[in-house]
Formats: sequence, structure tokens, C-alpha cells
Amino acid sequence: MSETDSSIEADVFARNCSSREALQNATSRWGILALAALAEGDYRFNALRRRVDGVSERMLSQTLHTLERDGLVVRTVLQSIPPKVEYSLTPLGRQVAEQLTGLIDLMQSNLPAVLAARAEHDAR
Repeated sequence: MSETDSSIEADVFARNCSSREALQNATSRWGILALAALAEGDYRFNALRRRVDGVSERMLSQTLHTLERDGLVVRTVLQSIPPKVEYSLTPLGRQVAEQLTGLIDLMQSNLPAVLAARAEHDAR
């Protein structure tokens, strides 16, 4: 049975399910931000690094490599001198980014409630 066999049933709650790793990659601190930024459009590396404020060059490179491996991001080398690289979402990456941006929007719109809950919790 190959890794891409469509008869494989994923169960994220099962200890050895490969979907856990893919979920972790997409929802990691930098993964979710890179996917959300790429949902806005294609980015060259340095522009993406500026958009995802606070990420180091090394971490962004590792994150993009992992997301590319999982089939969420495409890395395209542009024919120019010097060569430039552009990143974009695959169709699957667009689906994942759409879900993640929904979560981001939900959290941002409820930030006052989150901050109030934190303050109440910390006061106890």
C-alpha cells in the first residue's frame, strides 16, 4: 500500500496517524501565518518574511519546505538574474488556508473576550 493510497483512513486521534504531523505542520506558529499570508497571493521569500513579522529566515525556510512537502505550497524558481523564488498555495493549500483564515478571523474578532478571560483567570 503506497502513502498516497486513497483507501487509507486518517484518524487524527490515533497515535500513529500521519494526519497528525500534517495538521501540526499547517497549524504551527509559523505554518498558520505563512498559509494565511499566501492566501492573500503569491509571495517571494523576502516579501513573505516581511509579511510574517517576527519569523527568522531559517524558520520561514524550514516552514515553507515542510508545507511544500505536505503538498500545501509550491516553490517556483523564476527565470531571472539573479534567480528569484516565489511561493504560492496548491489547491489543497488554498482549502487549508481558507479554514485557517476563518479561525484567525474568529480569534481576532473575539480578542476582547479572550483578553477579559485571561485577566479574570490571572486575577484568581
